[in-house]
Amino acid sequence: MMFWYDHDVSGWGWFVMSVSMILFWGLIITAAVLLFRALARAGSGSGEHHHGPVSAPDPTPEEILAVRFARGEIDEDDYRRRLAALHGSGTGPHQR
Repeated sequence: MMFWYDHDVSGWGWFVMSVSMILFWGLIITAAVLLFRALARAGSGSGEHHHGPVSAPDPTPEEILAVRFARGEIDEDDYRRRLAALHGSGTGPHQR
């Protein structure tokens, strides 16, 4: 039992032991996070369901045209002519 006596850890020993423990757990947590991200990224590209934010569907040509009209990029006549061309009703001046 005399082994435990006279082998005290000095102040620097406690400091080094504490810092090494913090670094050890930091490395373990960092490795776990990186592994989780890599697996999540690989899983989302393989055709599985993605549970992230849902992206909005692409706007239809009619919606794009309505937005341009609302912004004032085109006037009402141009809007109606282009909308008719999209729908194929043929009321525009280029009708054959």
